[in-house]
Amino acid sequence: MTAPAPHSPVVLRVAGRPVARYVVRPELPARLSPRPCLHPVTTLAGTAVTELSPADHTHHLGVGVAVPDVEGHNFWGGRTYVRDRGPTELDDHGVQWHAAFQLRDPDGFVEELRWVASGTELLRERRTVAATPLTSAAWALDFTFSLTNVTAGPLSIGSPATNGRPGAAYGGFFWRARKQETPPEAFTAHARGEAAVHGARADWLALTGHGSPRAAGSAHGGAWTLVFAGATDTTRRDPWFVRTAEYPGVGSSLAFAERLPIPPGGTAVRRIVTVVADGRLDRDEAAALVRKAVTR
Repeated sequence: MTAPAPHSPVVLRVAGRPVARYVVRPELPARLSPRPCLHPVTTLAGTAVTELSPADHTHHLGVGVAVPDVEGHNFWGGRTYVRDRGPTELDDHGVQWHAAFQLRDPDGFVEELRWVASGTELLRERRTVAATPLTSAAWALDFTFSLTNVTAGPLSIGSPATNGRPGAAYGGFFWRARKQETPPEAFTAHARGEAAVHGARADWLALTGHGSPRAAGSAHGGAWTLVFAGATDTTRRDPWFVRTAEYPGVGSSLAFAERLPIPPGGTAVRRIVTVVADGRLDRDEAAALVRKAVTR
C-alpha cells in the first residue's frame, strides 16, 4: 500500500465510517490566520456539524485551536480587538504550520505544529486527536493540545476580553458548528441558554441543533447534539465561550478574565472530549455519554 502524502488530508473513521476530515494545509489568505483544522465533521448518520469560512465569520475554520492574541500576534484571524479602538484591521496574523505526524492512523493522529508570526516561532504544539465509538448513534472526538513557549522570554495568551472587550473571551479550542435557520440550544447540567452558560465553568456543555425538512425521513430528522467536556482538572477550570444567536460556536477559553502566561520552555496543556451524536439529547443522555467518553 502506498503511504499517504505528508500533507494530504487525514480522514478519521469510526467503525469504518468517515466522520471527520483533517485539513493539514488549508489554502487561505494570511488575514484568516491559516491553520490545520477538522472539517467537515459529521455524525454517524452523516449530518455535518461544522462549517469552514462561513460568510458571517470567514476566519472560523471548523474545529481546531485558535488564539486571537499570542504576545500581540493574531492566530484567530480577522480583525484584532485593540483597546480603546475596537476591532481593527492589522497586519499581525500568525500561521500554524504543520511540521510532522508522529502517528497517523484511521482513528487518530499525533501531530507537531509550529506557531509562527513575523518570521519567528513563538509556540510549538503537540496535538493528539482520536475518534472513538460510543453507541450506534454517537462517537467522541478526543482533542489534546500542548503549547510550549520556544522563545527566550516569557509570553502570554490573551483575548479581546483581556484587552478590554467584555464577554469576548474566545481563544483556545474552538468548534464552529453549522448555522441553521433555527439557532441551536445550549445547556449544562445546571443552566440553559446562551446568557446562562456563556462564561460558566461546567464539567460539560451541550449544543443541540434542529433537523431540516430535507432530513425528515431519516431516523433523527437531521437533528444533532455536541457535548463538550473538559477532560482534565485544568481544562475544567477554563470557562466556556458560547454563541448561539449570532452564530453557533463553542470554545474553551484560555484567557477569559486574565492573560495566560507561559514562561520560556513552559507548556500549557488542555484536553477536550466532544460527543458527536445524532438526535437531540437531554441532560441525562448528554451526561451519560460524557461519562462514557471521558473514562474510556
